Amino acid sequence: MYLAAIDRYQRMSYARCGRSGLQLPRISLGLWQNFGKDASFENAREMVLKSFDAGITHFDLANNYGPPPGSAEENFGRILATDLAAHRDELIVSTKAGYLMWPGPYGEWGSRKYLLASLDQSLKRMGLDYVDIFYSHRHDPETPPEETMIALDAAVRSGRALYVGISSYGPEQTRAAAAILRELKTPFVLHQPSYSMLNRWVENGLLDVLEQEGVGCIAFSPLAQGLLTTKYLHGVPAASRASQDGSFQKTMLSERNLRHVSSLNEIAQQRGQSLAQMALAWVLRKPAITSALIGASHWSQIEQCLAALKNLKFTQDELRKIDQYAVDSDLNIWAPRGVDGR
Repeated sequence: MYLAAIDRYQRMSYARCGRSGLQLPRISLGLWQNFGKDASFENAREMVLKSFDAGITHFDLANNYGPPPGSAEENFGRILATDLAAHRDELIVSTKAGYLMWPGPYGEWGSRKYLLASLDQSLKRMGLDYVDIFYSHRHDPETPPEETMIALDAAVRSGRALYVGISSYGPEQTRAAAAILRELKTPFVLHQPSYSMLNRWVENGLLDVLEQEGVGCIAFSPLAQGLLTTKYLHGVPAASRASQDGSFQKTMLSERNLRHVSSLNEIAQQRGQSLAQMALAWVLRKPAITSALIGASHWSQIEQCLAALKNLKFTQDELRKIDQYAVDSDLNIWAPRGVDGR
């Protein structure tokens, strides 16, 4: 029988989502990879429960996480039911809809039909009455933004979500969404963009918009899908994401990028951190960033990431050196079309 660590809230710091009342742990756990049916359930369970023991209260999902799509929500639902049911009010559970989930014209993008049907399916898979945050996973260029935002509002008014968010929207798309949600009086608390030392598109206006609108920011892929670790400096490990078909783009492992990553690793060592810890600290140092969303294949990786919170300060010389190797990267792969951060 699982018993949560008594000191879990002394082991984590929390930050407010913009001007809302909601706080998130500075490091959150994403279930994008390694939580589907192709992964070990006991390993997934260990990662979730030990993360909660460490004060990580926010677990981020989406309808299409797996593989197969939906299976990460199903497995997380099993963990909720067997281990964390008594702690539901201590958890922030988020999910999203926007990418392909079923065939036909109603199985992806941003229509009201798709978003609310997907949310109902997600709740069923997780065994929940509501999620804490429901996101539009990507901007739909063919659907009026009013329709998408009204669907998010309906999720809140029906009791199926407490707050809403958007993911990978550009600055002007975000401003338009915020205006609609403000008029509807919908609690819009969070934007989830990709952001790392090597992927800085959010600095080209988005962070300014979020600050003006009072919306929080949770950065996904702060480790650039593992590139901002040392795992690829000496080849591609057999069990790594780069060795498998999927979201990892092999062009990320260019000789130039790896040379820059090696230089960044030297800076991290001089700080007394691993490269991953420095990469997380670099993202979290900005006041606009509420939380860094990490993925992992084992608890030990999460544990190492948590140590980044011990040192979030950078000297101007360190920042200058990091920029020397990181600014001119070619990794804005999750930026909305037309927004490249350069």
